Amino acid sequence: MALTGRAALLAALGSLPVGILEPGWAGILAVNAPLAVACACDFALAAPVRRLVLTRSGDTSARLGETADVTLTVTNPSRRLLRAQLRDAWPPSSWQPGTEITASRHRLTVPSGERRRVTTRLRPTRRGDRQADRVTIRSYGPLGLFSRQGAHRVPWTVRVLPPFTSRKHLPSKLARLRELDGRTSVLTRGEGTEFDSLREYVPGDDTRSIDWRATARQSAVAVRTWRPERDRHILLVLDTGRTSAGRVGDAPRLDASMDAALLVSALASRAGDRVDLLAYDRRVRALVQGRAARDVLPALVDAMATLEPELVEMDARGLVATALRTAPRRSLIVLLTTLDAAPVEEGLLPVLSQLTQRHTVLLASVADPHIARMATARGDADAVYEAAAAAQAQAERHRTAEQLRRHGVTVVDATPDDLAPALADAYLALKAAGRL
Repeated sequence: MALTGRAALLAALGSLPVGILEPGWAGILAVNAPLAVACACDFALAAPVRRLVLTRSGDTSARLGETADVTLTVTNPSRRLLRAQLRDAWPPSSWQPGTEITASRHRLTVPSGERRRVTTRLRPTRRGDRQADRVTIRSYGPLGLFSRQGAHRVPWTVRVLPPFTSRKHLPSKLARLRELDGRTSVLTRGEGTEFDSLREYVPGDDTRSIDWRATARQSAVAVRTWRPERDRHILLVLDTGRTSAGRVGDAPRLDASMDAALLVSALASRAGDRVDLLAYDRRVRALVQGRAARDVLPALVDAMATLEPELVEMDARGLVATALRTAPRRSLIVLLTTLDAAPVEEGLLPVLSQLTQRHTVLLASVADPHIARMATARGDADAVYEAAAAAQAQAERHRTAEQLRRHGVTVVDATPDDLAPALADAYLALKAAGRL
């Protein structure tokens, strides 16, 4: 039971003449008795809160930056009219800053034996699971003098998925894939290409591609054409250690790595390749294996939604051992991690040969565009010192990348906006060269 602002104001006004005209308790009761009776009647006529029945429905997932509508159905089994103010509480990251009050509060009127629906529109600002908190209802009497208040727990979870902003690059990458995959057959043959068809020889063709048996059966010289093999295995490895927590712009490096992994997985599944995902720091954080092509992308998005960087050093030895168990046959290992000198030289390089001996390894790293801007800064002493520091950082990254290349690793180092298309181009280049 709660005294409303209106009732408190009336009580204060009703008490003013008491001290002037007729002091004492008798006077107070005489003046405030009508107000007390009105408040008692108002409280008695307010619909009970505890007996209300609440259920939820609506969206269970949404991409980061998009909205999710969750509907709350309020059923009034009592004999009184429900006049109420309702607050549907969610974690603060469920809304844009400053919009929580207007988005979570609703007014509703529910006649006896009926039900009404209110919709709370969420706009999450972080990935992961957002779980509903309490639903607080304040029921008012017809005069608005007193109210009943209570809370209900109505569980609901909305999973906030990665935004996949690099999806816009997919059409152009698929067009390049179609050029490799039989629409425009290639003549170069590598370990990852398979026979496509025969056609007539034209000057400039590689003589090693001539099919002499087919030529003997016809009057023209026949040439074999080749295309990249399908059904190759790709393992995407996300480093979720401390270096993935570093923020580049408005988001951690891990988010940019996820976006790049999603573009490559969408492209590879269209190419007929099998895609698995491993997220690792000191233990396995997520593992997606054996999904059909149509189910790969939804499974990866769902697995990535709850991933968060762990403030621990990535165990390179454990990561390599887990990757080898996950990919027992020859595969393309796409390792999304850092190019910082210390973690690579002390952790990854000593065990990298275990991967490169059995697999093709492609390493992708998120570069900070602020460092590139610092490298071009001039004008005063501070700017020159910043440019020197940036140049030193870039030189260290280039040196680390060159060490990896000497071990047979293909390296992609790009800013968050460019990482996904650059990684997709590297995948297509490996496929065209027959290295998958």
